[in-house]
Amino acid sequence: MFHVITASICFYVIWRFVYPLPWNTASKVLLAVLLLLVAEHHLVTRTFFGSMASPEVPSAVLIVLGWAFGALILLAVLLLVKDLMGLLSYPFFGKLGLALLSAPGLLYGMGASAVVLAGVGVWEAIRIPGVKTIEVILPRLPRELDGFRVVQLSDLHASRLLHASWMKGVVERTNALNPDLTVITGDLTDGTPAARAPDVQPLKNLTARYGVLAIPGNHEYYADYMRWLPAFDQLGLRMLLNEHVTITHGGRDLVVAGITDHTAAVFKQTPPNLTAALDGTSQADPIILLSHRPIGAAANAAAGVDLQLSGHTHGGQILGAHVLAQWANEGLVSGQYQVDGMRLYVSNGSGLWNGFPIRLGRRSEITQITLRATEDSDTGIKRTQ
Repeated sequence: MFHVITASICFYVIWRFVYPLPWNTASKVLLAVLLLLVAEHHLVTRTFFGSMASPEVPSAVLIVLGWAFGALILLAVLLLVKDLMGLLSYPFFGKLGLALLSAPGLLYGMGASAVVLAGVGVWEAIRIPGVKTIEVILPRLPRELDGFRVVQLSDLHASRLLHASWMKGVVERTNALNPDLTVITGDLTDGTPAARAPDVQPLKNLTARYGVLAIPGNHEYYADYMRWLPAFDQLGLRMLLNEHVTITHGGRDLVVAGITDHTAAVFKQTPPNLTAALDGTSQADPIILLSHRPIGAAANAAAGVDLQLSGHTHGGQILGAHVLAQWANEGLVSGQYQVDGMRLYVSNGSGLWNGFPIRLGRRSEITQITLRATEDSDTGIKRTQ
């Protein structure tokens, strides 16, 4: 279905952009063929160079393909906006309005804009993410845990695009924050353990006072999930697979639970089970839940979770287009939310899938989260929620 959609987008661009150009037939046919190859490059790499999730080609090739594919998608959006404007203006300006909107100069400008925006978007996607610092107020947080700092990484997507040097930069920037706890909320890798061994190796250097906890995302299941589990263990990552750990800090307990991803069932692996993850926890202890997807937040709140940390959406990647991610994720796509009294934070992600490496207005992030108690927690500190 993905390839049918990309082909349809390409044919729309050919119809509304290539065909009206004042070029000779041979030039337009050549451009149309090139655009179709760009639109279907995922099919080519999946067939001959690894898999769709993890094409094993040089990073420079992935950057160029991402730039070209991003430009195609952005151009299609610009053309759609132009055509809608034409339809809306037709009753007022008639054919004159349509002619102006089909002028070669406008088409050239749209094409150039798409190429430039795609270039900026690729650069934003592959740079080392910056640190985003937030405070999250938890009504049930004991005063002894006020100021506890968690660094969240999400959607690292180690690949031939986001390889070892990129991962090393993320790890160094994370460690510089000296967190109490580091968590990774899924989609750590794309590809097999053998293919990604050098690229994930820097994760072994992650340090935090109470260690590094992680959960799988949907991408872990696409390539040798059962072999990834011992590989993560060797990297010093404590995977929470429908289970929890209890951290004692300042004499008080903090529960951190993690669940598997819904994709697990497709690959006959253990699906997410919050009941199992919270089994044996005390109702008196605040609970942080690591869930790759933000969906199901209401049920998690009803189960007594105080803070849910998620990723998966990449923040929608492009401002405006993020509404599609909202539609697919119960309206939860980026930043802080309150769901039935539970706090939820959805990270834009530190990395992203190499098949669409574009970010515009939705920057990647390393998230530093400081937990704060309320006055009701007997901290003596007045805070509004």
